[in-house]
Amino acid sequence: MTNITLNVTEEHNGVRLDKFISDSCPDLTRSAAVNLIEKGLVKANGMTQSKKYKLSAGDIISLEIPEPVEYEAQPENIPLDIVYEDNDLLVVNKPKGMVVHPAPGNYSGTLVNALLYHCKDSLSGINGVLRPGIVHRIDKDTSGLLIVAKNDFAHQSLALQIKEHSFTREYEAVVVGNIREENGTVNAPIGRHPIDRKKMTVTEKNSRNATTHYSVINRYSGYTHIRCVLETGRTHQIRVHMAYIGHPVAGDTVYGSKKGDKRLNGQCLHAKKIGFIHPRTEKYLEFDSNLPDYFCNYLSYIQNS
Repeated sequence: MTNITLNVTEEHNGVRLDKFISDSCPDLTRSAAVNLIEKGLVKANGMTQSKKYKLSAGDIISLEIPEPVEYEAQPENIPLDIVYEDNDLLVVNKPKGMVVHPAPGNYSGTLVNALLYHCKDSLSGINGVLRPGIVHRIDKDTSGLLIVAKNDFAHQSLALQIKEHSFTREYEAVVVGNIREENGTVNAPIGRHPIDRKKMTVTEKNSRNATTHYSVINRYSGYTHIRCVLETGRTHQIRVHMAYIGHPVAGDTVYGSKKGDKRLNGQCLHAKKIGFIHPRTEKYLEFDSNLPDYFCNYLSYIQNS
């Protein structure tokens, strides 16, 4: 059992308990938060409450999250936006709000459930029954491209490319504030936050090197539209690095303002481009995706505000 303690600040006065938990814990969907509450695994000031409980500043919220079990994810007929597919792999354009793989309290509606229905038995088994075929992942509220391996041969080749930093990953984001320079690089190690284990942070202790290159696409009043190219692929890397330099991703309630943005349900971050050497043909493949509607609508809003 993993125990998490969350402190409620004035910013969260009046916020529902289930929303606060899902906003504070990136890997938990709203439905997963409700599931934990209904099982009595969430307490406010030491007492169980309903999902509709309204928070007050000073409240202390404690969660008990069950450890992963050997659970075999079930196939679910969920539509997939498949950009490319062959006998070894497929590239999927994940929508915002979809969790990549099953986790405690959230065993359905994930990308893995959809992949099991689409691919049947054709997924690599390297990452076990909870993450079949998953070579890398993107956050629940990050949209965009990711690659899935159909067999262990493809999985091992792709994982090696990621390890050797030869895997192309390009994102677009809207960040808060005006970035002065046209381009730059954040080279700062990332590790687990010493207090909040659900978060990552820039730290020298128990960390791994992390490098993000960014360039400005457009500037708006109070915001900057940027392109980010990952040299490494640490958990929450872009979100942590941009917050570290004082420009958190718009809508990011974990590393930016806890209030978020009512026009965004989570961070404005899209995995736009992906490139890799095909494991079998050894040819370089690259795929680009259009910015999703939520991203375009937000650009339109900040342009006209």
